[in-house]
Amino acid sequence: MKNFRTVEASPVPLHTQVRENLRERILDGSYPPHSRLPAESELGSIFGVSRITVRQALGDLQREGIIFRIPGKGTFVSRPKAYQELGHLEGFAQAMARMGHDIRNVVISHRLVEASAQVAERMQAGAGDTVSEIKRIRHLDDEPVSLEITYLPQDIGERLRSEDLERRDIFAILEQGYGIPLGHADIRIDAILADRTLAATLRVDEGAALLRLERLTHTSSGKPLDFEYLYFRGDAFQYRLRVARHAPIS
Repeated sequence: MKNFRTVEASPVPLHTQVRENLRERILDGSYPPHSRLPAESELGSIFGVSRITVRQALGDLQREGIIFRIPGKGTFVSRPKAYQELGHLEGFAQAMARMGHDIRNVVISHRLVEASAQVAERMQAGAGDTVSEIKRIRHLDDEPVSLEITYLPQDIGERLRSEDLERRDIFAILEQGYGIPLGHADIRIDAILADRTLAATLRVDEGAALLRLERLTHTSSGKPLDFEYLYFRGDAFQYRLRVARHAPIS
């Protein structure tokens, strides 16, 4: 039996105390990822609270993504989400490999297309100009985590046909292989619900929450080079960013 702090008479609601007790045991490794938590009745006995209170605590943790439930089998600890820092411009594979994750890409299309109005505007091209479009499903530890749709100038996109896009980041190829130094990226972030195609691609339910990024990467000279739509599973990945209260004094 794991050690839990005693629930006490306190202004803090009972379900909050139970939730924080469970959170501590999960975060300290007492309950590792994919391990099964005690049943609601057992937790009620451990804490001396009702099953309704336990259910409230578990519901809070489930909404945070810390646990998940399998009907008929019980409640289990979720695997920690993979994450990438937004404060540094680097490829997905590079960031994930540094954290010990295995990355595999599946190229589902690599073709020349007419630039849409939005793509043309972001890449400073003419509407209808030909650009290269590359669609890849990014797999993290053998699970599909994102769909990446990349637009590049036609000449660069055609050169990439001979590259190993299943294992390498496009950023790394551009800089190390083609000698094109990257400068900065403009990023827009929002949330969408998965349509049927995205749901099938990322193996989530239709209507599941997805994180969507639009990223426009410039060369070191400031020229737009790489425009992407990135769709990430909300249950498997997160971006992180540290911000300061005050700007640094130069």
